Parts: sequence; structure tokens; C-alpha cells
Amino acid sequence: MRWSSILLPFTLLGAGVLGAKKADTVDRYQEYQPNALSGNPVKLNDALYKQITALPRDYTVAVLLTALDSRYACQICREFDPEWKLLSKSWAKGDKAGESRMIFSTLDFNEGRDTFVSLGLQTAPVLLLFQPSTGEFAVSNVDPLRFDFTTGYNSGPSAESVRNWIARHLPGRPQPEISRPTNWFAWIMGVVGVLGMVSLWNIVWPVIGPWIMNRKAWALLSLITILTCICGTMFNRIRNVPYAGHDGRGHVSFIAGGYQSQFQIESQIVAFMYAVLAFCAIGLADRAPRVGSAKLQQALIFVYAGVMFGMYSFLLSVFRMKNGGYPFALPPFL
Repeated sequence: MRWSSILLPFTLLGAGVLGAKKADTVDRYQEYQPNALSGNPVKLNDALYKQITALPRDYTVAVLLTALDSRYACQICREFDPEWKLLSKSWAKGDKAGESRMIFSTLDFNEGRDTFVSLGLQTAPVLLLFQPSTGEFAVSNVDPLRFDFTTGYNSGPSAESVRNWIARHLPGRPQPEISRPTNWFAWIMGVVGVLGMVSLWNIVWPVIGPWIMNRKAWALLSLITILTCICGTMFNRIRNVPYAGHDGRGHVSFIAGGYQSQFQIESQIVAFMYAVLAFCAIGLADRAPRVGSAKLQQALIFVYAGVMFGMYSFLLSVFRMKNGGYPFALPPFL
């Protein structure tokens, strides 16, 4: 009985201390919770930083140490600030009951120089996550976790990436998604752009429509494309060949001997020959049969056939220049 009377005051004192500590953490969270639920990060100074991060704590607090003043030229600080506010607002919107016991806060360099010095910080921004030391979500290691701003971010991380990082350290708690506001300006500009394109199309189509739907125009375009591709244009682009050459006697050479070399003007000559042959074939197959006069039709056939024969003769002579052992030829280019 005597020992009980002696130990009773100490027991009550210890219980009172524990109760006071628990009440202190509850009071601190209750103090900052209204601001947290409003969606705005809690603005800190040196004293409030020490208070909100003090042990023991039964809540999680994320502190963004930043330097928004233009004197410090911290571009990433200003770019990340709206993302940080969006994260805080989205979290408050998705966790209105405060079940995650999460507080977002901001400490600017102008308001927390001593804190920056005590933490040994030379750069900003820095994001620290302080986890609870007591309560349901307490962790064994209460050292603050630091988010890495230096890897993979050219203009500051997005609210989604920071939210995912925080969520990884809050197992078993509500983890609201980011809710970005609708960009009505982009929608309006898109609608205006579409309407403008439709109006422009209605104005321009009567002018360019007949050309686009013209079969002869597409036939001509296809023919030009084919001739460009088969006359050696790609070879010239890849090999960067000279425009013309010399034959060793002071004369200009237009045709390079052998299959592994050619000149740019050679491609133009070959393209011209192919074009003449193509138009002669088209004339014989399409134009000549439409002529009403029999004499004129006969004359056109002889002209087309004669030009085609002469051009084939010239083509074979060029081929013999490329390959001296080729045995065939046509007059007049023997």
C-alpha cells in the first residue's frame, strides 16, 4: 500500500505527459486541417515549419521549399508552383473527410531563410515528405523523404508525377487523383479552327475541286512521278554525282560509262527519252483513235510511230555507251 501510494503520482504524471503529447498532435492537425481542406497549401515560415514538422505527429505533411521571388531566377520554382497548388486542391477535393491525414504546405525562401540554412540547401525547389511517428499510419523511420527534381524534368514535374510519388508512401490511405480544370480556351480555339477550315473549304473547293478531281491531272502527276523515280534521281541524291564529266580530250561527257556511275544530266536525258516514248504510246493508244479524219489519223500514227522508233534507237545507243558489249541497235543511231 505504501509503495502504491508512492508510485501513483508518477504513474499519473506519465499518463498525463502521454495524454498531453497525443492532444498536442491532435491539436496541431486540427489547426491546419481547415486550411488543408480548402485546397490551398499551408504557407509556412521558420516557426511554423518547426511546429508542423515537430515530433510526435500523427499526420503526414509535404513541405515544398521554394524560391518564387524573381530575384532568385528560379524558373522551375515558378513553373512547378501551379502544379503544386493543383495537387493540393485535387487532394482536398478527393479527400474531403481528411481520412488520409495529409497536409500540403509551402515554405518560401523569403520566409524561411533559417530553415534553408539549417537543412544545408543550396538549390530550390525541394520537396520533403514527413511521415507520422504515432497513430494508425506511424512508420519506423521518420526521416523526411525527398523528391528528386533533377532527373527527367526539363520544366518541372507534373502534378501527376508528384502525386504518384506521395501515394507510394501512403499505403492504406485515400489517394485522390489529379483533377485538372477544363481548358475551355483550347476547346473554343479548336471549334473556331474547325469552323474556319470548313468555311475556307467551301470557298476554295469550287476553284480547286475540278483540278483535284481531274483524271488527266492525276495521270500527268503519276507519269511525272514514275519518270522521276526510274531515271536515276535517287542514285544522284545518294551518291551526290557531278552534273557532267570529261572524256579526257577536253570535251564534255554527258553519259558515264558502266553501270556503277552516272551524271545528273544523264538522268535528265534518260527522263526526257522515257517521257517522249510514254507520250507517243499514249498518243497511239488514246489520241489517234479519236481523230475523225482518216488521213489525219494515218498521219498521226506515222508521226507517233516514227518518233517512237527514233527515240528507241537513241535509247539503245545510250545503253550501248553504258555497256559496250551490248550487241543490238536500231537505225539511225547505230
